[in-house]
Amino acid sequence: MTNAPNAPATAAPPIEPATPEVQPDAARLGNPSFVWRFGQERRLAMIERYVNLEGRRALDLGCGVGEYVRAFARQGAESVGLDVELPRLVEARERSADGGWHGTESLAGAGEALPFPDGSLDVIVLNEVIEHVDDDRATLREVSRVLSDGGRCVLFAPNRLYPFETHGIYLRGRYIFGNIPLVNWLPRFLRDRLVPHARVYGHGDWARLIEGSDLEIVDQGYVFAGYDNVAARWPRIARVVRAVSYWAEGNALGRFGLSHLVVLRRRPDAARRTHPSGGAS
Repeated sequence: MTNAPNAPATAAPPIEPATPEVQPDAARLGNPSFVWRFGQERRLAMIERYVNLEGRRALDLGCGVGEYVRAFARQGAESVGLDVELPRLVEARERSADGGWHGTESLAGAGEALPFPDGSLDVIVLNEVIEHVDDDRATLREVSRVLSDGGRCVLFAPNRLYPFETHGIYLRGRYIFGNIPLVNWLPRFLRDRLVPHARVYGHGDWARLIEGSDLEIVDQGYVFAGYDNVAARWPRIARVVRAVSYWAEGNALGRFGLSHLVVLRRRPDAARRTHPSGGAS
């Protein structure tokens, strides 16, 4: 996480959030998927390119109100959601109950200390979440620990080369929400002063973040947005924008996409290592 895509991922320190009085949830945690639309359906299809959800135990880490938890259940998974925000978990449980999804679970917890036994999960998804955790390396170590051998993690995360910062910025102590142009292209120390509440990642960061773990990269690419808000107001424009953007995902222009798409696997032959504290890695 540095000025360039291939600079060391260790340069960015853990996030130190602003005080609750000045840091809205949109800045601190990001906005979860409150409704199921084309963009969510498209990302679900991407996830299913790499994992078979049917019959698998799947975790949505940072589940928000549980839209993906219920989507995984619809695909036949034993589906679990985890989030740090209790109000969102309450709403997730209410929505699941109202929809008749009584087989899903919504648990409170943080990515750095997942409340699951070693090797107990087949699939873990982090959808625009890892940039908000306190410690992204520790979170990925926990992902490695709780994945079964050969289990996969699919994550989406902000791309440093995307021309807009989607988490808003802090300017002179005031939070400004919106898509702010060119912020992510600034030198790292300036970008992080404007956006202290969310990380952004370069292409080479993922290999460094999993270094020393039992995870390996299966695939790595970029995705553009769903443009659902554009489609609601200007359907014809949205069709053109989607066609051009999704064409770009398949070539070099994809490097400017909204998000990284990274698929990780716990190596099937990896022996689970034990730390002096007694926990496995």
